[in-house]
Amino acid sequence: MPSIRTILAALDEREIARRVGVPHDEARMRYRLERTTVSTFDEFADLVGDYYAYHFAACVANGARLSRSEAIGRGKELLDREYRRRHGDIVSAFNDAHDGLNGAMRGILDTIADGLKFESMERYIREVFDRHIAPNAWEVKVEIIRQFIRECGANLASSIRADQPERYAQNYQELIRTYLNGLRETSSIFRRL
Repeated sequence: MPSIRTILAALDEREIARRVGVPHDEARMRYRLERTTVSTFDEFADLVGDYYAYHFAACVANGARLSRSEAIGRGKELLDREYRRRHGDIVSAFNDAHDGLNGAMRGILDTIADGLKFESMERYIREVFDRHIAPNAWEVKVEIIRQFIRECGANLASSIRADQPERYAQNYQELIRTYLNGLRETSSIFRRL
């Protein structure tokens, strides 16, 4: 059986930062913005698409190119999703960029960078579980999940049922997402360099 210690070492906040967080933060810092506000929604969409394509190529798909429309579409979807978490939407994001509120375009680009970083961290954590636990080893999966919940309970939502590790052993998605949301609230991984 794989060791929970090995898994926890790979999921240590510093290890996640080193492997995933720092490269995303460095990519964000390298992007130069000419103006902090935009005049039109088209200008906003173009900047969102340009930055999304840049960050995606730098950190997610290592040099892959997205078409302009794909980058704009993905960037707007990510912004809409992140702003909805804050009780807004894509219009709120545009208003921030237009009116110079909440960091203006810098805040918009930070939101995109953080969203892409969160997605990459989610994939990294899922890969750690998959690498250490065979998909057909049900009892091992349940025991590792039981130990993970016990060890990482402080970073898990109260909705996670510690008495039901079987519930998360088949599909780690809910467990990973709540773990990352806990880190998002308490960890320095999500703070800017």
